[in-house]
Amino acid sequence: MSYHVNPRKAKKLKTKFIFVSGGVISSVGKGVTTASIAALLESKGYVVAPVKCDAYLNVDAGTIRPQEHGEVFVTDDGVETDQDVGTYERFMHTNLSSANYMTNGQIYQNIIRMERNFEYDGEDVEIVPHVPEEIIRRCEHAAKVRKADFVIVEVGGTVGEYQNSLFIEANRIMKYRDNRDVIHIHVAYLPTPVSIGEMKSKPMQTSVRLLNASGIQPDFLIGRSDKPMDDRRKSTLSWICNVDAGNIISAPNVDTIYQVPLVMEQQKLTEKILSLFGLKNTKKDMKPWKALVRKIPLIKNELKIAIVGKYFETGDFKLADVYISVVEALKHGAWANNCTVKLEWVSSATVEKDGAKNCLQGFDGIVVPGGFGSRGVEGIIESIKYARQNKIPYLGLCYGLQLATVEFARNVARIKDAHTTEVDPKCKNPIIHIMPDQEKKLLKRDYGATMRLGAWDCLVTRGSTTDKLYTQRGWLKSKGSAKISERHRHRYEFNNKYRERLEKSGLIIAGTTPDGKLVEIIELKDHPFFVATQFHPEFKSRPLDPHPLFYGFTKAALKRKK
Repeated sequence: MSYHVNPRKAKKLKTKFIFVSGGVISSVGKGVTTASIAALLESKGYVVAPVKCDAYLNVDAGTIRPQEHGEVFVTDDGVETDQDVGTYERFMHTNLSSANYMTNGQIYQNIIRMERNFEYDGEDVEIVPHVPEEIIRRCEHAAKVRKADFVIVEVGGTVGEYQNSLFIEANRIMKYRDNRDVIHIHVAYLPTPVSIGEMKSKPMQTSVRLLNASGIQPDFLIGRSDKPMDDRRKSTLSWICNVDAGNIISAPNVDTIYQVPLVMEQQKLTEKILSLFGLKNTKKDMKPWKALVRKIPLIKNELKIAIVGKYFETGDFKLADVYISVVEALKHGAWANNCTVKLEWVSSATVEKDGAKNCLQGFDGIVVPGGFGSRGVEGIIESIKYARQNKIPYLGLCYGLQLATVEFARNVARIKDAHTTEVDPKCKNPIIHIMPDQEKKLLKRDYGATMRLGAWDCLVTRGSTTDKLYTQRGWLKSKGSAKISERHRHRYEFNNKYRERLEKSGLIIAGTTPDGKLVEIIELKDHPFFVATQFHPEFKSRPLDPHPLFYGFTKAALKRKK
């Protein structure tokens, strides 16, 4: 399902480049801004390739702690990316690839490879111009992959940082070479100190000055703030920052990020961008998207959902960004069932200490998302047992499948000492174990991009809950092949030695790889909703086309509530 006009398949148009930078604070909203502009341009019939630039020297996001970086998003082609790529996919209703993501690590790695291969023909290889040139090459490659009319390049971090300065330099070089085809949008924060009660523009002014010092004059300013920016603030920013007041866009806080494209469209941002490039605007809009945004605040039913995990705690704070795709997929499923979700983060370590009943009583549904390692595992297993015994709708994702099978083996199949070798390498009954090829990689300490990653086919068992949901939502046909494609990010697998015994005890294997060797989906009989997947369905959920399993889970939770 697509909410925008199908992009033109064949029309000659030189690619236009839009750079998006941020200022004042991190997490100011560059990703949502980039995604919103991409969605708006595609709604006009243009093809857009968003690109996220991360300044760290990691080759990808896969080896970074979730608390440090937030969610690791995985594309169909198996690249572990920044969570902003997931935001792009959800807003654009499309699948992106490795071409839409770059890090300084990737850039330097390729430059060194080229130097070793004598591809620079003996010349000195230097930070400038060779690093910016590699950035430009990757931006142009993104355009070729999608045959894009526009490439929107989001520069991670804030202006003035040393780490991302070469992305800004790439912008400057491209602007110098072909001024008409490159523009810059700067997103910065306008605080309203409580003690003063007045919106302050000085932080944005300073941020723009830093950008100017890098050789960039922004074409648009987007002011992030608690409340809408007034004309007085726009006037001040206009003459101090040399930006036309009409190109200063107010981006106040909204109830849902899916309102952002409409807030920008009300201020004619798309029309102004197209005008700056000398392109015609169309009258097409985002009717289904608008209908969803109007619907959300009118919804009365609210579900109380527990997310039991261990990566969202950082000191005294909890970071929802660690599981942002899960959070958004739950919202998508709930909206399709005319309800909303109130999420509560439940630490599995707290469950270990206080007990599942004390921590999970009163919830309409329980979700166990992906994870790694031994910390808090027994708390997760206790949470799954509580959901199973008390008939609470349960959705397990990746680790949520692995530990659900361990719980079932221990407490239903009565397999003593059942566990996963990830936690206990010497356990007597390894229900979950590591595949031989993955074990070799671990022995070599080969961690980066070595898991089972990206899209893999899965054959769904006909007649299962999963099959019914995929068919109902139009993700599967009722007859013929029951093959689906879902994204993975894991190293351990279900141990087939225990398959027959667990099935005899009531475990339903609802999906496997086409060769039948790897278990992908499990379900339970006589339960309102108990489904767990080895893959990550949250990565493919869209606001106007929620993933079938999140739709089914929230539907079951709503039924329980009623």
